[in-house]
Amino acid sequence: MNVRRSAAVLAATAVIGTAAPAVAASPSPSPSVAIPEGLYGSGDPTYDGVWRQSLTLLAQDTVGVVPAAEAVDWLTGQQCANGAFAPFRADTTKACTAKLLVDTNSTAAAVQALAALGGHDTATGKAVAWLKSVQNKDGGWGYAPGGASDANSTSVVIGALTAAGEKPADVVKGGKSPYDALLTFALPCAGDGAGAFAYQPDKKGKLAANADATAAAVVGALGKGLAGTPEKPTGTTPTCKDATDPEQAAENGAAYLVKALAKDGHLTSALPGSEDQPDYGNTADAVLALATAGQGEQAADSMRWLEANFEQWAQQSGPAAYAQLILAAEADTFDTRDFGGQDLVKLLNATGPAPEKVPSATGSASPAADDRAAEKDDEGVSVWWIVGVGLVGGIGVGFLISGRKKKQQP
Repeated sequence: MNVRRSAAVLAATAVIGTAAPAVAASPSPSPSVAIPEGLYGSGDPTYDGVWRQSLTLLAQDTVGVVPAAEAVDWLTGQQCANGAFAPFRADTTKACTAKLLVDTNSTAAAVQALAALGGHDTATGKAVAWLKSVQNKDGGWGYAPGGASDANSTSVVIGALTAAGEKPADVVKGGKSPYDALLTFALPCAGDGAGAFAYQPDKKGKLAANADATAAAVVGALGKGLAGTPEKPTGTTPTCKDATDPEQAAENGAAYLVKALAKDGHLTSALPGSEDQPDYGNTADAVLALATAGQGEQAADSMRWLEANFEQWAQQSGPAAYAQLILAAEADTFDTRDFGGQDLVKLLNATGPAPEKVPSATGSASPAADDRAAEKDDEGVSVWWIVGVGLVGGIGVGFLISGRKKKQQP
């Protein structure tokens, strides 16, 4: 799920009904809007502000960093009164209107970040209520409210539901759950793309394998979120079998990803008229998906490829890229403080407001961070209330997903 898709590519995706290739885009040297204080990244936030902020805060929390209060305040301040988030609201003093393009991906990503930080139950509760209100009758979600369901959006919402303490299987519309929707995007074990997931069917109902959608759906089918979950290696290579449940569909997707990564050690993407290029973001997503499926050892070579080649891409792509790498490295038990000789945590933190607390480079958290973790364990939520719990008056995958992109609605 990347935030790297341009509005034009996303609009085209909605028209043709299949996921267009994700491409890395350099942050605009001259943003069309001023970069607000508290927001990470220097690129134009119009289409990915909430997404990249959410991914950044989630990655920081994953490695024990206590984010800057102003960074959390910025995110909570983006929420609309109905609970939804748009990719970016330049003026949060004005109420959200029906013309504002809110979306499921921005909203679900924000829920995951705020739930991880703790102390934002009101904001996440309102956001989850909004997500439930726009669930489709097939059990899934599209990027835009009312849009056709797709694997990426459905998966990032599953992650939000889980993060908020919901059971995705119990969130039903028209008798269908999000897992029912995901199964409709799963390809059979025979033919091209065996075991993969499609982004969504084309106009004729045909499914085409999509690595980006597969990485998202593997995590979603396992009930996990954008941070994944490092699982104990299964010790066996995933195999594709007829899937009647989300767990088998996830294994099938993992089997597809193992094969897709085997050729070059990474995934590739291309735009019409251009040559295939390495897809760093989707490769990171695939690593995280495999680690979450207990196949981290199958992704180790791809993680090492990212270590050797990530720098230029991440510098150009900004905080979402560093966050993706951190989440993938954490899931696959790689060292985020010595990743190809670079400190990913330091690089991410440098793209925005300085965090309140940062663990030492040796891996031991600061006393305050340790205390906060203990508070979460003991009470279920953080007592770090100073990050602006009340600023919810106004709230982007990712996983659409390969920079987990956050798309603009068509």
